[in-house]
Amino acid sequence: MTLRAFMHRIAVLAIFSLLLSGCEKGNPLTVVKAVAAGVPSLAPFFEENSGLGRDITTAVRSQPVQGSLQQGDTPGLYGGSKQPTICDVAELERFLTDPRNHKKAQAWAGVLNIGTDGIPEYLDRLTPVLLRHDTLVKNHDYKKEKAVPYNSLLQAGISILVDERGLPAVKCSCGNPLRPFEGDTGRISVQFEDGNKKWAGYQRESVVAVKPAPRKLARIALVDVQEPARGINRPVGSTGEKDTTFPTKKRRTVPDLAGRTFARASRELVDAGLAAGYAGQGVPPDGAKVTATDPPAGTQLPFGQYVMLTVAGGGTSTSGGETGPTTTPPPSSSGAKTPPTSTPPKSGPSGSSGERPGASSSPPPSSSSRPGEASSPPSSSTAPGSPSPGKASSPPSPPPSKSSPPTGAPVTSSPSPPPATTSAPATREPPSSAPVTTRPATSPPATSEPATTEPAKTEPATSEPATDGPSTTVAA
Repeated sequence: MTLRAFMHRIAVLAIFSLLLSGCEKGNPLTVVKAVAAGVPSLAPFFEENSGLGRDITTAVRSQPVQGSLQQGDTPGLYGGSKQPTICDVAELERFLTDPRNHKKAQAWAGVLNIGTDGIPEYLDRLTPVLLRHDTLVKNHDYKKEKAVPYNSLLQAGISILVDERGLPAVKCSCGNPLRPFEGDTGRISVQFEDGNKKWAGYQRESVVAVKPAPRKLARIALVDVQEPARGINRPVGSTGEKDTTFPTKKRRTVPDLAGRTFARASRELVDAGLAAGYAGQGVPPDGAKVTATDPPAGTQLPFGQYVMLTVAGGGTSTSGGETGPTTTPPPSSSGAKTPPTSTPPKSGPSGSSGERPGASSSPPPSSSSRPGEASSPPSSSTAPGSPSPGKASSPPSPPPSKSSPPTGAPVTSSPSPPPATTSAPATREPPSSAPVTTRPATSPPATSEPATTEPAKTEPATSEPATDGPSTTVAA
């Protein structure tokens, strides 16, 4: 190699290195502290040896995900067990309302945007679950009478309390308050230290962050972490005394989602007991039109399996994976970025609507409205705002190809994508119309259906109820 060629190569490498460093400065890695199941916190709000909560340290492996940002009602996102007393909420309430712990209660309540007088009501609306995925959260230690935030990765098997929209709210073993992870899920640097050694089965592709469900949940559809063929319907705000079960292997039918918006299609899948998957670096926009699903409409799948959605203007995804116990899908190749619109709603001391079990009900961390209202099954068969294609009787000149594919059949290749701003329906409106302020009936629905969600607002119902799958949804 001549000197000139050598110098040229050095110059090219230097330029490339500068470009890379510029990218790093614009989108740096987020440092995340690993928190292993069963390992005590160094600065807990609540002494861990007092029995507030316990993790499952065996037989729980993080399940693969298809899209690293999942909403809180995703079927099978969370787990449970036959021994649901994993979190003593009553004990946590006694501790935080004890005048001797007022400083700690102030710091704890401040993280969750509530006052100390609203703590009991807030706790009444939370629900204990077990993580089935290694989950990113904003955790909080208690140091010098203040809540100190830090990003952490909680190992699958850790017990937490979730709110009415499925967001992690409290780590049960230590009482530390939790908030949604705000970084880029695709750019994290996990640090395994302070006794939190890298756990067996850790895979970067199985890491997930949770965004709030678009509507409050009445029930959460869990998967038994020790018997995956057993599903558990748990009313929000209860701790296991009103659980009903359902078979996770019972097949659900993939609905026809062609022409739906991504948000609408996700809701219909949740109502059917299936999970919405996506590929790529970010979550598709709520208003993006679905052009195809994999597997296609009519396919029979077990509870919690992913259905990959292809949207107009987006890449086609690979075959879906399953969060359920029967199969393991290929994980997505890259983590999805956290969209800025996923900030959870502020929680406030709204009236408690959950039934307070003897020791373990609690409220959702970031939702100010009451838990699940009475259920009218969400609509799932007709897209609320799908644009009608051009008139059949157009003038001789062919109309521009702006129409979205008809909703009657799955489409594998779509026409030119429709304008993103003209046809997407409201992306967060609940499909159901009858708001109810009372808690779900004390007698749970039929045990074979994982009904878990209820709409929280009055919205015009534009479609008929789902014909297959759970009548309500959870698990995000």
